[in-house]
Amino acid sequence: MYSPRITPAWSILQLRQSEVRLCCLLHSGGEDIILAKYACISLAALYCSLSAAGQEQAYRGEPFHDSVYHGGAQKIPGRVQCAYYDLGGEGVAYHDMDAQNRGSGGLNPADGTYLNQFRMDEGVDISYTKFHRDVQIDDSPYNLVVPPENQLYVGWTEPGEWFKITVEVARAGRYTMDLLYTSNGGGTISLDLDGKKLTDVLEVVSTNNDADPVAWRQWHHWNVMKDMAVGALPKGKHVLTVHILTNGNMNLAWLDFKQRGPAASKGAPEK
Repeated sequence: MYSPRITPAWSILQLRQSEVRLCCLLHSGGEDIILAKYACISLAALYCSLSAAGQEQAYRGEPFHDSVYHGGAQKIPGRVQCAYYDLGGEGVAYHDMDAQNRGSGGLNPADGTYLNQFRMDEGVDISYTKFHRDVQIDDSPYNLVVPPENQLYVGWTEPGEWFKITVEVARAGRYTMDLLYTSNGGGTISLDLDGKKLTDVLEVVSTNNDADPVAWRQWHHWNVMKDMAVGALPKGKHVLTVHILTNGNMNLAWLDFKQRGPAASKGAPEK
């Protein structure tokens, strides 16, 4: 029995605003048979679907680990450390506007110490809280909360940057999130889970305080935003993405997830 060689091909017949008309052609014996004509789909929907599918299939990041931290995926409920974003590099585990780490190896000279050289060869800008200096830095009276000493954080943030963190959710349910941060001028962030929207745009309240006479310390007024976000998290291992949306100039230390309710109505099984 003769079986024609069938080769699918996509032809763009017409482009109008955000609509694309696609025609699926079958090539059989040199003749084109039009099976579907003027099948309309949204270009944006097509792009997003393909991007999401590609992202899920192609993600090559892995949980952060080094000589000090080897705990694997960060645990929820619990504090998720921003500086422990995944291994994988630019375009995989993070996107930064430049390749230089302006904290580790920059502001904090490469002197052989763990904190000063933490992930210094990666583009995400990282520093840590400093206490007991001649001029107070992160332990000044202008803090709204006192952060832990030597707390690592992602800083020098700019709009368009993002980083991914592999997390392990112990129990499915509704969670609230607290954020330890500083923000000289406010800004917005958002969170994705496995490439899908987890939160709406989240407003980060400015910690600027005009009473502080030291200008550069405006980037070091620490605060905790309580119950910043509420969302449903499924049980198991997932990839959390933090997006910097507007303004930047934020230092992000940790996200503290606390369970506030079950995943489903009473009596329904946990998934």
